[in-house]
Amino acid sequence: MNFLDLARAVFGLAITLGIIGLAAWAARRYAPQLMARLQADRGARRMQVVETLVLDPARRLVLVRVDDEERLILLGEGKELIEPRSPGAPR
Repeated sequence: MNFLDLARAVFGLAITLGIIGLAAWAARRYAPQLMARLQADRGARRMQVVETLVLDPARRLVLVRVDDEERLILLGEGKELIEPRSPGAPR
């Protein structure tokens, strides 16, 4: 394989990746309703992230809703800590 063949292969790969990136950017920029519709077509979800709070570079708090129950989860440093439910708390 000579230099010209290698340059042609690299140029072709760069053009292909550029077209894919341009299509993704255009879809996000000019068709957000299309992206939202594609996300909604997955069906009803039981779990969703309500809110996320970054505490520091290693830890974050995540508020997750499962069915009608919200749980607070501390993520980071290789550990996950889930808020314990109070004995009298409604389910």
